Amino acid sequence: MRAVVVSEQGGPEVLEVVERETPEPGEGQVRVDVQAAGVNFIDIYQRSGTYPMTTPFIAGSEGAGTVSAVGPGVTDVATGDLVTWAMVPGSGYTEQALVPADRLVPVPEGVSAEQAAAVMLQGMTAHYLVESTFPAQEGQTALVHAAAGGVGLLLCQLLAAKGVRVIGTTSTPEKAELARAAGADEIVFYREQDLVAEVQRLTDGAGVQVVYEGVGASTFDAGLEVLAPRGMMVLFGGASGPVPPLDPQVLNQQGSLFLTRPTLANYIAEREELLQRAGDILGAVAQGRLDVRIGGRYPLAEAARAHEDLAAGRTTGKLLLVP
Repeated sequence: MRAVVVSEQGGPEVLEVVERETPEPGEGQVRVDVQAAGVNFIDIYQRSGTYPMTTPFIAGSEGAGTVSAVGPGVTDVATGDLVTWAMVPGSGYTEQALVPADRLVPVPEGVSAEQAAAVMLQGMTAHYLVESTFPAQEGQTALVHAAAGGVGLLLCQLLAAKGVRVIGTTSTPEKAELARAAGADEIVFYREQDLVAEVQRLTDGAGVQVVYEGVGASTFDAGLEVLAPRGMMVLFGGASGPVPPLDPQVLNQQGSLFLTRPTLANYIAEREELLQRAGDILGAVAQGRLDVRIGGRYPLAEAARAHEDLAAGRTTGKLLLVP
């Protein structure tokens, strides 16, 4: 089989396609023929060294495909099943992946392998952000950064379905159109407009109850400024770089604000919660209530280009590698 391996952390050029032996599943493991793998910012962090990793490792942690073998002790997954997974290191950018059986989720009727691979990590992220980290409610206003990105488009849809007013930030009119179609009520072009001034204008100076911040360094400070008193800054990513250290007194001075830095792993640690979140998201896709935009498909040999495109903000929706 072929897999994209990182032998040493660094730039996109360290992503190398290599030939490996077909893996055999061990106790509690399942081998899956990968039909599609998700490309995520966490892959960039792991490849670059932002997140230290033991090398060599297979890049990627999310995918979908057909079960081709099961290991000892596996009883609830069978050969031929269509399954999907996320947050399983070393299981994405490869033709065949070994995945712990308790991390697999069955793909329901009406959902393709590509859709499943495109929505698992980002869909469950959007789900926990609006259902658990800050349980958004009708009548509230939320600021969603990178509203045309993979998580952003899903956040807009989930928030709009709850009756939340969504202010989205994008960089181009084309991206703004996508965000509006997903449920954003207002758009701020963050590269051209003063974010603080625009949000204050749109909210008549009241601010927003929550900021969903996946961009990081370049927009974080402005996000704190537009929060209403006792509002919450939900920092779930850093596409523009990590946020500098913060004096907690700033949260006091700007209105008894809340700041959290959640991660999906803590919201799907138990299998019951994994199945519940994945079931909600995949079910919504199957029923047509949640649209999954696939912004690009790349072969394994072009994994580096996928990373470059994602990091540069040249894409919308979700990027996939198709082995």
